[in-house]
Amino acid sequence: MNIVLFEREEIDQWLPLADARAQHILGVLRRSIGEPFDAGIIDGPKGKGMLVQEHPQGLEIEFSWEDGEEEELPPIDLIIGLSRPQTNRKILQEATALGVRSMSFVSTERGEASYAKSRLWSTGEWRRHVIAGAAQAFTTRLPKVAFGQDLQESVARTRTDAVRIVLDNYESPRAFADYLKPPPQTGQPVNQAVYLAFGAERGWTSDERQLFRRSEFLFGHLGARPLRTETAIIAAVAITRSFMHLDA
Repeated sequence: MNIVLFEREEIDQWLPLADARAQHILGVLRRSIGEPFDAGIIDGPKGKGMLVQEHPQGLEIEFSWEDGEEEELPPIDLIIGLSRPQTNRKILQEATALGVRSMSFVSTERGEASYAKSRLWSTGEWRRHVIAGAAQAFTTRLPKVAFGQDLQESVARTRTDAVRIVLDNYESPRAFADYLKPPPQTGQPVNQAVYLAFGAERGWTSDERQLFRRSEFLFGHLGARPLRTETAIIAAVAITRSFMHLDA
């Protein structure tokens, strides 16, 4: 983790020695009493934490916060067919690290119904993976995450003034990046919200494709090679960010 993140209510409490963050501060960062490390409040400010005391009860940490707020997350919203829990864990962490505004994990016709009931979602474990992605990316901002939703409802909630693309290897007429290229006469980067829809590991059905067509989604592909769901998401988000010129 490149920044150690805390819930707001944790900053006035001891950090238990068994906590992964305490182990990181002591074992990886190798901080001693009086030495600072990068810290942040989730969806709040960044700053520094300083180790004040190590005690069997845990670590006593003193914080100082920078002025100003973190930048808003880029307007990239993902609709994702529920996949196996181990796949969803990768998606939660990596999409957060890359920088997306929201992730909606939806039930699809080819997805297993049991995926929505896994411990990843029922125990709140998903949030831990999102926080790990934010810590990796040195940000305090977390995307909004929803799960177990109906695909039709998620599609209906998308904004029609956004760029809306469904990724599909079989019935897409062109590369999805073509829809993001700036008009030659302006050369301006994408300045709209972008929705990207990804099927579960078995892809979309004909009925689901028709749903996207009725909703006027654009169909795009990432090339001839079928990719794992998590790989396709990483690639598509990275490409989208490059057309938004977010890292220029």
